Amino acid sequence: MAKSSSLARPTKHEHQFKRVAILFAGGPAPAANAVISAAAVSFLRNGVEVVGVKHGYSSLIDFSADQPLVEGSDYVMIDHKMLSRTRSRRGIMIGTARANPGKMISHPSHLEDPERSAPLKNVYEALSSIGVDALISIGGDDTLKTANKFKLYQDHLPEGSKKIPVVHLPKTIDNDYRGIDFTFGYFTAVDFLAREVRNLLADAEANRNYFLVESMGRSAGWLAYGVAIAGEASLVISVEDIAGKYRTTEEYTDPATGETHSREIMNLDEVIRRIVLTMTTREREGKEYGVIVIAEGLAELLPFAHLEGATRDDHGHIKVSDVSLYTLFASLIEAEYKKQAGKKRQVKPVQLGYEARCTVPHAFDVMLGSQLGVGAYRALVEQKANGVMVSCEGQLQLVYVPFEELVDPETLVTVVRYIDQESDFHKLTRFLETYVNEEDLVG
Repeated sequence: MAKSSSLARPTKHEHQFKRVAILFAGGPAPAANAVISAAAVSFLRNGVEVVGVKHGYSSLIDFSADQPLVEGSDYVMIDHKMLSRTRSRRGIMIGTARANPGKMISHPSHLEDPERSAPLKNVYEALSSIGVDALISIGGDDTLKTANKFKLYQDHLPEGSKKIPVVHLPKTIDNDYRGIDFTFGYFTAVDFLAREVRNLLADAEANRNYFLVESMGRSAGWLAYGVAIAGEASLVISVEDIAGKYRTTEEYTDPATGETHSREIMNLDEVIRRIVLTMTTREREGKEYGVIVIAEGLAELLPFAHLEGATRDDHGHIKVSDVSLYTLFASLIEAEYKKQAGKKRQVKPVQLGYEARCTVPHAFDVMLGSQLGVGAYRALVEQKANGVMVSCEGQLQLVYVPFEELVDPETLVTVVRYIDQESDFHKLTRFLETYVNEEDLVG
């Protein structure tokens, strides 16, 4: 058999798809348009129409037969002209939202409940109403959970019903995704925020003070750690670091039910003392300035007294903006520093994160995002897959990970990928930050 030319178009595979939908949900990330564009062009060049669902599940979740989807406001037909020079463009060409059609499904048995599964039914009927044959879901771990629930909902349909295969493309600048080494947008976000930290470091040195930077990173510390490494911060603390003496428990009364509960929290006093120890150690080295980075996910581990009044989103996560973690930490650090050193040291609180989500993507993230987008086409057409997450490893080698390996079959929640405290990545940070002797901590 003659070997095909390396310049030949990819092998054409037989398929039954006439129209696919692309949907983006959750927070933005650099290179989002690279993912959308690469996925769309792969289908268009193989004779498949592409629907861009606008603003996540917002229009699909409330669909009804007497209020059909409207082209232009609820979805757009993506064509080659629309995709011109979009892979490196900032933003999200089809928009995003956090609407969650799987909100009431927390166990497989709930799929049998018509009321609980009604939003998923609406999504299925909405996509069917515009002739969609397959769904490409792009988003974070919550969007992955929704994609899995959408597949499971269809598994419960009567025999002979139309099925809409779904593949998921992982997205988060937090990089806390199981099943992939790095998520698109992570390195761009790290670089952008690290530049901000280096600017703050120069300001701190000039004024002999400190900045307390709260970085995005709801569940794990990948972003905060990356920012600290590249930004040359003095210390970084994330949820993975709240262990041993830095962790404790508390009992609290739920104001809604009056019931008493016990929960694990950070030992806030010990954490603050540890931060101040870095500051006093740096002073002995002749450095009266620095930048401390903390991950926003620490808010979930605050004592209950600091969480009263905080609201939660559709996925159950505390709205960090309600907590002001960075201002709380800054004031506590100033007080503890004065207690230990007997003098004042200004600590200025800064929150960073949103600025990085729609910045211009770096080449690596464009390459990674593009490969994931192409991977959506290859998963559906070449692999005939349904219920897989497209992943990359090594030199952008595509891998297709079944939902069952990523989602707990009973709770239907995903597993967060934390930084292993014994990993070389974790140790890298500790080698680079200010060395302290924890025996110097005062009680």
